Amino acid sequence: MHMSDALLSPVIGGTFWAASAAIIGLATRKISSEADGSKTVLMGVLGAFVFAAQMINFTIPGTGSSGHLGGGLLLAVLLGPWRAFITLASVLVIQALFFADGGLLALGCNIFNLAFFPAFVAWPFIYRPIAGDARSGARLAAGSITAATAGLLLGAMSVVMQTSLSGISDLPFRTFTLFMMPLHLCIGIVEGLVTWAVLSFVAKTEPTLLAGGKTLSKPGFILPAFVVATMTIGGVLSWFASSRPDGLEWSITRASGKEALVVPDDKIHSFLASVQKRAALLPDYGFRERKEAAPANTVPPSPVDPGTSISGIAGSLMVMLLAGSAGLLLRRRAPETPDA
Repeated sequence: MHMSDALLSPVIGGTFWAASAAIIGLATRKISSEADGSKTVLMGVLGAFVFAAQMINFTIPGTGSSGHLGGGLLLAVLLGPWRAFITLASVLVIQALFFADGGLLALGCNIFNLAFFPAFVAWPFIYRPIAGDARSGARLAAGSITAATAGLLLGAMSVVMQTSLSGISDLPFRTFTLFMMPLHLCIGIVEGLVTWAVLSFVAKTEPTLLAGGKTLSKPGFILPAFVVATMTIGGVLSWFASSRPDGLEWSITRASGKEALVVPDDKIHSFLASVQKRAALLPDYGFRERKEAAPANTVPPSPVDPGTSISGIAGSLMVMLLAGSAGLLLRRRAPETPDA
């Protein structure tokens, strides 16, 4: 559900850049004021895990489309909403800059859509009342699936609203909505199931993270576990991601009858597109030369693409560095807890 710049006007894109930046600024102050910053050590590792997990597009049966995880609810449960917002913002910045996944003008919208609704709506108002302290497996499952689905649907509706308010595409509001919402309902259910599986693992290995505790009792185990999972997903499992268009791309094609929308040829769109083209080391998570040189009528390449593995590992490490550095700085700024 990463929006492209072709959907947005500079006014709407800039507005959500400002909104996301303001939330990041507020999050920085909130985290820095906390006496216990032990959860910040998880920001880099969990951010890298979400980056790798987002590379796994899964097919939506009967639609010809695919979906991928957002990760916002998972981060909110494990890190709290403020750290989750900064961590997911780090993921989306790396994706947009170095992999051309989502537009630069659309970056503020993508951060808002994927991070705000799970962290500040679905987590406090849906997940926490249902899941409670996560001691009940049934309540944890119900909370994870319901909240993840709600967060994704709110984000999908926000995409439709931002596109409509921009007014630069010919996507009919009602038609676009009718394609977007049922498809993202399916994607949300899958995300909820995966979130439940990960949280069930955490409940057995580091239950204080789910029960509202702030201090990690066994960080020496859970951190390596997520690192191993990240490298495995990004370096190996990413080979087998679905090549079908994601839910947003599929909805745009069905609503407009076009394979892709044309990016407006104004100064702002053109400048940001040129910046992104120069910055993207591995566009679409692969080698640019390999994709451009592939003949039209050839045998489909093996799923074992070294460009995909390099993208998964390098991107995960970049997110780990960016989000981890943010967490380290915030932890240093936090006030020291006085001795008892």
